[in-house]
Amino acid sequence: MRDAVTGAVLAELAEYLGEVSNNVAEYRGAIAGLEHACELDPTATVELRLDSKLVVEQMSGRWQIKHPDMRELAKRARAVMPPGQVTYTWVPRAQNALADALVNEMIDSALGGGMTPIRRVDGMSAEDVLAEDIVGSIEVEHSRAVVQDAIARPPRVMVGWADVGAPTFTVMARHGATELSLEKRFSGTGGFDAPLADLGRAQADALAQELLERESIDRIVSSPLLRTRQTAQVIADRLGLSVEIMDGFAECAFGDWDGHTFAEVRDRWPLELDEWLGSTEVAPPGGESFSACQARVLRARGDVVKAYPGERVLVVAHVTPIKVMVAHAVGAPLDSLYRMELPPCSLSTLAWFPDGNASMFSFAEASHMRSLNTPRGV
Repeated sequence: MRDAVTGAVLAELAEYLGEVSNNVAEYRGAIAGLEHACELDPTATVELRLDSKLVVEQMSGRWQIKHPDMRELAKRARAVMPPGQVTYTWVPRAQNALADALVNEMIDSALGGGMTPIRRVDGMSAEDVLAEDIVGSIEVEHSRAVVQDAIARPPRVMVGWADVGAPTFTVMARHGATELSLEKRFSGTGGFDAPLADLGRAQADALAQELLERESIDRIVSSPLLRTRQTAQVIADRLGLSVEIMDGFAECAFGDWDGHTFAEVRDRWPLELDEWLGSTEVAPPGGESFSACQARVLRARGDVVKAYPGERVLVVAHVTPIKVMVAHAVGAPLDSLYRMELPPCSLSTLAWFPDGNASMFSFAEASHMRSLNTPRGV
């Protein structure tokens, strides 16, 4: 285990497993590394670098996990730290020489009758550390954790109770309905780039009128997909603004499921669907996981906040990116997106303060749609 900034070795851990498959050993190594990283700092961002292509692709959600034993090990690995904190990178074995050397050291010890796991922290063997050094280490690590936690987490401030500077508002608008959304079909990046249906254009008109009456939008940002660009342009024409395209706000890619209903996916891909619903790290076949989608959406959020401080930015996007933004603003886990509903052309307003705090001012406002016969949930 290395510090990502300095490259310093923080720990070396090894354990003799007896006769197991290479894949089991790779997974066990990944789990051991994650568990120790979580001990050091449960809020840390961790990159696991492995020369096992299978583990990297399965844990990244690009390959399905068919073997039941591997599935259980994958569940153990995913349970150690929250989704979004861990990424998996494949490296050639030549770049994993220190790990190989540690394996050989453990094997040599085991062949000589020594089955005690290797555990060196900060370059010292665990049994060589004096009791007072352990106490001191705990105090140092506690102090370090407090400092890191203060840096990583924004201060807890009741919204409206302290002057922390003008926030940047992102007014998140879902696009109008398409024929695919009316039929409840998966429709993501990489599939058919569906235009607005007639109902969707009427919804966009109603949304544009609502925003015109509010007189509160400084600029408009849109996902690159056709349905969001069309919705954004209707609003832009009414408000006299231009539209900036930001790729990071595109819908999640649903791969082979694009164009299919949930029932059709359940019938044709039952195992893959269960794994996808069970973990935000798992992607549909040929698609993108919610965790990967979250990473790019939050990068786009950061770009907006940095570029337009103190402004009110209308972001015309899709169900998944909007839910990701809402969850991030209120500190909810990523899997909370399974419990949110967003009607077409609804509005969700989020504030991003200069001190790092955030607040949700509204969610899924849709009263401006009351004159339209809007199918439920599309």
